[in-house]
Parts: sequence; structure tokens; C-alpha cells
Amino acid sequence: MTDSSRQLAEQLQQRLGESLQAIIDSLGEVTIEVSPEALLEVATQLRDEAAFGYEILMDVCGIDYASYGQNEWATEVSTSSGFSRGVEAATAGRLQAVTEDLVVEQPRQSKRFAAVYQLLSISKNRRLRLKVFAPDDDLPVIPSVIAVWNSANWYEREAFDLYGILFDGHPDLRRLLTDYGFVGHPFRKDFPLSGNVEVIYDAEKRRVIYQPVSIEPRVLVPKVIRPGRVEAVDLVREAAAAAAATDAEEAQ
Repeated sequence: MTDSSRQLAEQLQQRLGESLQAIIDSLGEVTIEVSPEALLEVATQLRDEAAFGYEILMDVCGIDYASYGQNEWATEVSTSSGFSRGVEAATAGRLQAVTEDLVVEQPRQSKRFAAVYQLLSISKNRRLRLKVFAPDDDLPVIPSVIAVWNSANWYEREAFDLYGILFDGHPDLRRLLTDYGFVGHPFRKDFPLSGNVEVIYDAEKRRVIYQPVSIEPRVLVPKVIRPGRVEAVDLVREAAAAAAATDAEEAQ
């Protein structure tokens, strides 16, 4: 947390108020969360109001929180001999055919899909991250922001292609990176890591063909020492807790 990020977070809270579901100030970066219904209004305010001036949309990316917080492998120590690959497949996309019969119940993560907008203010020389969760996991729909930032066109197409997030109001929501006739969305956590099909050249047919993937699935364990928890402050929850404490004191 820095003085400038704290100041920006307080400005956002004062100006946008009830439109915000969360304001996170972490590592000197501010992230705000809004509902799909408030997205276009908040985006317009962030672009047009002189206090913010976020005239540039740098990127739009999708996020799938299906396996968020689940670890197959975690450690706080290092070793010179390496680590075992014998881990339990705990996250989506990991050898599900082997483990699905052993699982009694699969807990669902609330608010699975989200779109994240990276904003830049040239006049203020600062950035902001805007996050919106889709209310329906089975059919994730979020309003398109092309009317606010026209650079969102291909960014939203990419998020649709890779995550299956639908952007309501997009004039040409087609796949952008995957092949014609591609089935599924490859960045979703439940999409197989090795894919479903592969493309090869068939010498007999003298053309490129699709066939079931021949890669043997396996679990790879990265040799990464994860750092400690990062401090993050949610000003919306902080303000609500302070108000509740004040009400309790007055009641006494």
C-alpha cells in the first residue's frame, strides 16, 4: 500500500459509493469490483470525470476461478534432490477420468467467471484494475464496454474465445485465436490440459486432418517456493466494520 494508491482508493469510494462491491489496495495497486448492472455507468464515470481520466483501456482478460485456492502441491522449503510427482489431482483439468469416480461431491466456487479491465490514465499517470463477475456460471454474460472504450472489441473477443464469456452488446462476438469449428474454451479450468484433438497432415489423404489427441496426460509439479501472503486491504469491508463498531458503541 502506498500513499498514492490509498488516495486513489479513497477517491473511488467517495465518488462511486454504493456502485462498488469491493476496493482492494494491495502492493500499491488498486482493484475495484462492480456488478454487471453498474459496469457501464462506472466505466463512463472513470473515463469522463476529471478526477479519474481513465481514457485508455489497455486490456480485457477473462478469469476462471473454478479451482481458486486449491493446491496440489505446496511447500515453504527448498531441496537439492527435487520433489515427487506423486500428487493428488485436486484441480480441474487434471486426469479427471481417473479421479471422478472417487469424488463424492465437487464443491462449486461461487462467482466462477470474471472479466478484468486494465485502465490507464495518461493525464494522472496511474492505473486501475476493474473487475466484474458474471452472475451465471453456466452462461456467463457481462455487458460489452465497446461504447465506452472502442479498443475493447478484440479484447472481448479473446475473452469469449478462451473463456466462453459472452459480452452483451458486442457487434461481432466471434472466436479470435482458436481454429474454425473449435469445440470448447481452452483457458477454462475444466478444459483438458492436453486438449481434445490434434491437427496432423495425413499423407494418404494429402490434407490436414483432426484426430483424437495422442499426448499421454500427466501431472507436472513445478519447483516453486511460494511466498507468504500478500497484504491486501478492502476499503469497503473496512468502512462497513467501522460503521458497525460505531453503531454498537452508540447503542451502549
